[in-house]
Amino acid sequence: MSESIYGLIARFDTPEAVVEATRRAREAGYRKMEAYSPFPIEELTEILDFKPKIQYLVFIGGVLGALTGFALQYYASVISYPLIIGGRPFNSWPAFIVVEFELTILFAGLAAVFGMLGLNGFPHPYHPVFNAKDFKLVSRDKFFLVIESSDPRFDAERTRSFLESLNPEEVTEVQP
Repeated sequence: MSESIYGLIARFDTPEAVVEATRRAREAGYRKMEAYSPFPIEELTEILDFKPKIQYLVFIGGVLGALTGFALQYYASVISYPLIIGGRPFNSWPAFIVVEFELTILFAGLAAVFGMLGLNGFPHPYHPVFNAKDFKLVSRDKFFLVIESSDPRFDAERTRSFLESLNPEEVTEVQP
């Protein structure tokens, strides 16, 4: 039965209720779950063990931008078209700082945009939770906890009774 559904979704009325339900589900051994709310809840990221990776991509993008800026100007000033201007050496790195800075910002920004698209799985116009009854309320004032059927501890009956023991407004199946 668990192969024919994506998972079970429980609807809660308050952020405290969904945080407590998520904490209890984690303590019960569920790992493949997701919580949805109309605004960020810091406790949920800790309970769900969410570790963002975007900062590493942005840092790498920034470093590549700075190196690209330096290499571009080094090539132009030293290799391709060396000119002695005001007695400066060919590799006058202080003059390169402005372009390096601009390319650092450009590459870091592009890494942030494309990194977020990649890490978030976009474009992703469809997700099974969109089929859940009243899921559209998550953008207004309701909070949801989904336990996926791919979780090793998932058993449709036991998971449903566990979710119902958390006092949600409703527990429904999510069709794929």
